[in-house]
Amino acid sequence: MAEPSAKGESEKSRASGSGKAEGSTKTKLESDAAIPLPGDKPRPRTLVATERVGKYFPVRTGFFSRSEKLLRAVDGVSLRVRRGETLGLVGESGCGKSTLGRLVLRLIEPTFGRVVYDGKDIVPLSAADLRPLRRKMQIIFQDPYSSLNPRMTVREIVGEAIQIHALAATKKDEEAMVEGLLRKVGLRPDVMGRYPHEFSGGQRQRIGIARALAVQPEFIVCDEPISALDVSIQAQIVNLLMDLQDELGVAFLFISHDLRVVRHISQRVAVMYLGRLVEQGTTEQVYGASLHPYTRALLGAVPVPDPEKKRLRIVVEGDAPSPIDPPAGCAFHPRCARALKGTCDKELPPLAEHTQGTGHKVACWNPHTE
Repeated sequence: MAEPSAKGESEKSRASGSGKAEGSTKTKLESDAAIPLPGDKPRPRTLVATERVGKYFPVRTGFFSRSEKLLRAVDGVSLRVRRGETLGLVGESGCGKSTLGRLVLRLIEPTFGRVVYDGKDIVPLSAADLRPLRRKMQIIFQDPYSSLNPRMTVREIVGEAIQIHALAATKKDEEAMVEGLLRKVGLRPDVMGRYPHEFSGGQRQRIGIARALAVQPEFIVCDEPISALDVSIQAQIVNLLMDLQDELGVAFLFISHDLRVVRHISQRVAVMYLGRLVEQGTTEQVYGASLHPYTRALLGAVPVPDPEKKRLRIVVEGDAPSPIDPPAGCAFHPRCARALKGTCDKELPPLAEHTQGTGHKVACWNPHTE
């Protein structure tokens, strides 16, 4: 995908407010901005937040599977997504990104921690109490081939949520809503009677997006929505999501391992490693002045479409540790060239601001400062 233009970058910077300092106001979940200065525009309110949320899966091991251990898929993650913004979540495969996205929507139950939507903790809610919130929280799945029911037509797929939440008074109104949603995602209304197998991957993903938009949500988890698509189709889907955000004001948690795409679409970025966040900040901070060695290694692995341009690449040796038996201290220390013996291998670094008031957080005892 082509890099965004300078104009696009400036518009994204204005949208994210990256030039303003972040801090704490009331509580961890309400910490949207530092005390505003005269002339500052107020930041959008926090829409979705997690507070030390975690998910452990039991795994049976040993002879006759008698021994039970815990796989720490997500291990105490705190983040927030503001109204109308895109938070990019990146990391290696298996680091817990998709699990975190499902925890935010309560598609899976957290082992511990809180998930707060618009100021309300949704973890204790029953299925009946949670149903009205399902309208406001949706997901676009990674695989456009398996996420659509092959026995349902496009009209039934997109219109199902409209029926469940009684959003249309009559069948005619429902059909008009489905037609409008298909037009919004770039599909012709005459495809309503067709089945998923009759479409390409990009068209199927557009149907999935239309299904997510059917209930007029405020927040959508995009779980690697372009990883199964060709590069040209990826660009179309990303541009479609950005246009929909501008038009509808929806907030995204954009999960991906493609750092170029995340840079293009996100105002803020969080980097995840072995179930924990290791760095978090605005797109400009994370990409332009990354602090964590793992973040720099990820950025160094991104191909540059210019044979004349050279960049410093940090090579990370070895494989990621097992989330069943993570190492003591910082989980990245066995692969880190900057690890401090006696500290990184014994003490877990907290995710905290490196420079007070910037909002740029890192979990590292020896971060890059050059």
